[in-house]
Amino acid sequence: MNTNNYLVVMAGGIGSRFWPASTAQKPKQFLDMLGTGRTLFQHTIDRFKTVCPVENILVVTSANYTSIVKEQYPEILDGNILAEPCMRNTAPCIAYASYKIKKLNPQANIVVSPADHVIEEVDIFQDTVLTGLRFTEENDSILTLGIIPRRPETGYGYIQTTDKDAEIAKVKAFKEKPNLDTAKQYLDEGGYYWNAGIFFWSVSTIIDAFEKFNPDLAAIFESGFDKLYTDAEADFINAAFPTCENISIDYSILEKAENLYVQQATFSWSDLGTWSALWEKAEKLPDDNVSFASKTGFYESSNNLIHTSTIKQVVVQGLQDYIVVESNGTLLICSKKEEQRIKQFLKDTEE
Repeated sequence: MNTNNYLVVMAGGIGSRFWPASTAQKPKQFLDMLGTGRTLFQHTIDRFKTVCPVENILVVTSANYTSIVKEQYPEILDGNILAEPCMRNTAPCIAYASYKIKKLNPQANIVVSPADHVIEEVDIFQDTVLTGLRFTEENDSILTLGIIPRRPETGYGYIQTTDKDAEIAKVKAFKEKPNLDTAKQYLDEGGYYWNAGIFFWSVSTIIDAFEKFNPDLAAIFESGFDKLYTDAEADFINAAFPTCENISIDYSILEKAENLYVQQATFSWSDLGTWSALWEKAEKLPDDNVSFASKTGFYESSNNLIHTSTIKQVVVQGLQDYIVVESNGTLLICSKKEEQRIKQFLKDTEE
């Protein structure tokens, strides 16, 4: 195992589209959404344990979730749990972790991953990750994973490559979430990939990119570099992090960089962003129903998802294309085609 390989897991989101199961107190990445006995966060770390030593794994999360991280993965070193005092999107998150790693190992090679993805064919995933890390170890390049699309998906952003036949090729353009006709066009043309939000770079490459494209952000972490991994780190981060620009790594770095490449990925992947996405990934019962309850009786019903927080007997009659979720004292019954309103439902209940 290459001891210069590091993993940064981004685990700070609140997962509001999975309300009421996902809450601000315990969001979806820390829940067993798939009914496997392991949370999405735990599955994420598990997938990388053959890629880098556990002492080289850093988790960036909200200060509210550090105890959950420690509880769910006690092998993670305390100094490698990075507590954000407030949400500032992915660029400050990645900058914080990158400067920490630079202090530990200036020769480090890094893979960055969200904590809430569902990835099947783990062996293929691990081989793909090792290929990506070898590429960025040998090249001063930023590499992103592009999932070969299996359907004209409108819920993901796309990456266009300059060479659709190459396993690794330069990025031509990032594309926002398309409408259905555009998504079909992408599949017909080829050379377009789903943007998985998984990145590779050496620590020197990403620090250079921050200094070039977002010097204000770089200056913040450079000013506190000597405090990292000391007793003064928490006070520095609590004071400095709220001053960081609220910006994604895509806008901060990726869309400006010229040394940007995409690697084809063939494994099955989902960012599990919605209840419908969970329904798509889950094992189907007759009539394409899905149940995460202990026992559900379906009568004249189809294409539904039932999810309860504890063992329950559930009976459903005459329901088509619905999401039914019971958790945290709340019962949600929502048509699949209206699930984009769940965030508004949550907001309304909090008023």
